[in-house]
Amino acid sequence: MSDYSSRKILIGVVTGTLLSSAVASVFALDTHNLLDSQGNPVLTTRPDECVQTPKTPNLPAKPYRICGDIVDRDFDGIFDDEDVCPDNTREEISRHVEQSGPRKGCPIDSDNDAVPDYRDNCPRDTPLEVSKGVDARGCPRDSDQDGVADYKDMCPGTPFGIEINVDGCAVVIKDETPSVLSGDVAFAFNKADLSEPGQQSLQELLDNTGGPDLVNHLDIVGYTDSTGPDEYNLSLSEKRAASVANYFIGQGVSYDKIDQKGLGEENPVAPNDTKESRRANRRVEITVTRYNKVDR
Repeated sequence: MSDYSSRKILIGVVTGTLLSSAVASVFALDTHNLLDSQGNPVLTTRPDECVQTPKTPNLPAKPYRICGDIVDRDFDGIFDDEDVCPDNTREEISRHVEQSGPRKGCPIDSDNDAVPDYRDNCPRDTPLEVSKGVDARGCPRDSDQDGVADYKDMCPGTPFGIEINVDGCAVVIKDETPSVLSGDVAFAFNKADLSEPGQQSLQELLDNTGGPDLVNHLDIVGYTDSTGPDEYNLSLSEKRAASVANYFIGQGVSYDKIDQKGLGEENPVAPNDTKESRRANRRVEITVTRYNKVDR
């Protein structure tokens, strides 16, 4: 009887042990419990990753349920099973990481713009600014670098280094009076080709404007005196205006910034009754609208 009881007890112990092992195995399978190197169960919340320990290195990668102990491989104070960024650099860790939340273990990012604070030049972007996009520095995108963010810039693409208003649009300055190119100096008699002195005069005007990049618009109008047929004079004034426009284009002014026309005998600045007055009427008038250059 005693022997039978002993065997019954032994069978019960063995059965209980086997049953416990089976339950533990099922529990581990269902809850992602791992056994560490000492045989103790470890609970992890990251079923998509395997952890590594010095005693059970997971190299090459093994199935998740036999990975081993949970450790902190980047030494940021957050165990790997809870660390969203388990491979932070030393610099990132030295600048501190999130201790809780959906980015636990990741470099602190106060404005949630995906640029960590330690390299974010604008760490306090508003939710609106973040939603509109930030650049690599963590600042609201400003494609034309005029100091006005793209999402509120009414004039994107303004040239760099010019004065702009609060809407991001260029401040322009238009000449009150046109510059006058003398027809007798700039052109040979009844010709439309620019002379060398004429080219020099136009270059001086362009230099005084600040160069082609600071030109916003050029309005070029050619005139003649009243000598000769009206149709001929109109054609000559148009050709001379075109020669002036082509010079500026050749110096880098975009053609779409230029309006040109010839008006022939119209708008005389002096009576056409003397040689001197007729000379004054043979001219090309150039009105410059320019940007105002500023240091940024």
